[in-house]
Amino acid sequence: MVNFLVKRFVRNYENTDDSQVRTAYGTLASCVGIGCNVFLFFLKLAIGLVVNSVSVMSDAFNNLSDAASSIISLVGVKMADRPADKEHPFGHGRMEYVAALIVSFLVIEVGWTLCKSSFDKILHPNDLTFSVISVCILAASITVKLWMAFLNRTLGERINSSVMKATAADSMGDVLTTSATILALAVYGIWGKNVDGIVGLIVSVIVMIAGINIAKDTLAPLLGEAVSQETADKISGFVEKYDGIVGTHDLIVHSYGPSRRMASIHAEVPSNVDIEKSHEIIDRIERDAMKELGIFLVIHMDPIAVNDENMLYYRGIAEDVLKVIDSRYSLHDFRMVDGEKRVNLIFDLVVPREEPSSGDDALRQKVNRMVQEKEPRCCCVITVERSFCAAD
Repeated sequence: MVNFLVKRFVRNYENTDDSQVRTAYGTLASCVGIGCNVFLFFLKLAIGLVVNSVSVMSDAFNNLSDAASSIISLVGVKMADRPADKEHPFGHGRMEYVAALIVSFLVIEVGWTLCKSSFDKILHPNDLTFSVISVCILAASITVKLWMAFLNRTLGERINSSVMKATAADSMGDVLTTSATILALAVYGIWGKNVDGIVGLIVSVIVMIAGINIAKDTLAPLLGEAVSQETADKISGFVEKYDGIVGTHDLIVHSYGPSRRMASIHAEVPSNVDIEKSHEIIDRIERDAMKELGIFLVIHMDPIAVNDENMLYYRGIAEDVLKVIDSRYSLHDFRMVDGEKRVNLIFDLVVPREEPSSGDDALRQKVNRMVQEKEPRCCCVITVERSFCAAD
């Protein structure tokens, strides 16, 4: 069913890196969400009124909030597809995240309202009317929500959309809440115990938790999250495959929406190669990165000595020391100043981001001491830095 909808309503659906294709995916998911949630709202509201159940009606209004969320998501997806302009040179892709953040607050508000009404129901319980038909209809709504969760998760994975994945998680939360509602009716029908208010309270908590989780998932890209190691390896590997590039480091990726990214990276080039030739290679890589990866890539060129045996020797000493201290450490931008009385080894030391900066001075001293044990004339001038990539 999902593949049928995609092939029917998403033109050029296989090109998921294209912003218009991503918009079509988002529009499809939003429209399906609006239709299904409005249908479930009226169905559950009618059942809740018939059986006089606050948990059923609370579940119905949860579906209505989901429909409103889908509408906001649709507007957000459309606005995110707007091209760059004078005020926003990197486009409007982050509007998708802003829309999802608004949705999360709506979900939390609905959950809080339901919490208050359920608490009142606990203090002043009303009689329920058990109906096998109502239970069956609610069970059918679970099937619909399961399918919606599958739809959003499948489409979200195809276009790597955190918003759609969050929507899928929200749908799974609805499955749990509806299941709890059925449980309340079943308990009343079998044992005559009215746990409607308690179940409604549980439902409200689940709804609020879902809203908080959506907000957390949405805030991460807005605040600026670390690029995944998979993406980092992809970009670094793309740059390093070109002849004339010895290595890369200092990758930074800025996201201006799911399909709009800007990145900068340092590319190491042989120092004995003509600078114009290296610059020509760098220009070509930047153009190809935009065409093949869809990334606006800015490359800083770092010349390094690849045939200087003396420098390679001292660099090897520093690298061996780092391996002994922590295999996760690495160095780059290595330079050497060979004086009469000492040899200055100047380099950047990359450590895991979770390591506190308060220990940087001690680390510098430790590296310097261990290097001097191997070569007493050496003095290390170290700049400690942390990667902008997420840890494995």
